[in-house]
Amino acid sequence: MNDVLTQPRPIRLKGRSFLALALSPEMPVDDWLVQLDNLAARSAGFFLRKPIVLDLSSLDIGQDELRDLVAKLATRKVRIMGIEGAKASLLAPDLPPALTDGKGTSDVEITAVEESSAPAAANPAPTVSAPSRSSSSLIVSQPVRSGQSLHHAEGDVTIVGSVASGSEVVAGGSIHVYGALRGRAMAGTMGNSTARIFCRKLEAELIAIDGFYLTAEDLEPSLRGKAVQIWLEGETIKVAAVI
Repeated sequence: MNDVLTQPRPIRLKGRSFLALALSPEMPVDDWLVQLDNLAARSAGFFLRKPIVLDLSSLDIGQDELRDLVAKLATRKVRIMGIEGAKASLLAPDLPPALTDGKGTSDVEITAVEESSAPAAANPAPTVSAPSRSSSSLIVSQPVRSGQSLHHAEGDVTIVGSVASGSEVVAGGSIHVYGALRGRAMAGTMGNSTARIFCRKLEAELIAIDGFYLTAEDLEPSLRGKAVQIWLEGETIKVAAVI
C-alpha cells in the first residue's frame, strides 16, 4: 500500500505569461518616491497585486541603497519580482533576482483585481469571461466592471461598453471604449508611443500611454464627459475632443 502512495508522479509544468509593470527610479530617489506616492494616492490600487520589475538601467546606486529602495517599495505594497539593468555585483541573495530581455506575451490574461488596499477578501472580484481574440486585437463585447483588470499585450483592445471606476484596461496597442471610460486605461504599454486611447465619454481615473500618465486631477475639466482621443507627443499626453 505504501509503495502505491509513494510512487513518484511527474511534476506538471505549465506556461504562464504575466504583464509586468516596469518602474524606472530616478535620482534623487526620495523625490522619485514622493512622486510614486502621489500617483498611488490619486489612483488607488494602481500597484495592487501587480508584478513589478525594477529597471535600474539609468540609476547609479550602491547595493545598500538598492536594498533600502526595495524595502521602501515593499512598505508601499509594491512587490518587485525582478531587477533589470543592474550590474551583477549590485545584486545579492536577499534582493530580487536579475531579469533580462523582457518581452511581450502571446496570451490574453484577464484576472480579477480589487481596487482597495485591503487584504484578499473572501469574496473575490468577478472575472471577465474570455472574449474573442486574435493575434493583434481583442474585442470585448461587455462592460468592464469595477474590480476587473483586462490585459492584452499584443495589440489593440476594443470595448463595446463602458469601463467602470475601479477597473483597468492595459493594452500593448490602442484602446477604444464605446462607452464611458471611468477606470484606468493604459495604452502602448510595450513601448508603443504611437498608441492612442479613444472613448465616448471621458471620466477616467487615470490614462497612460507608453508609461506617461495623467490622473483625473490632471485632465482638463472642459473635456470631462466628452468623446475624446488621447495621444502622446514627445513626453506630453494630449487630449482633444472628437467632433
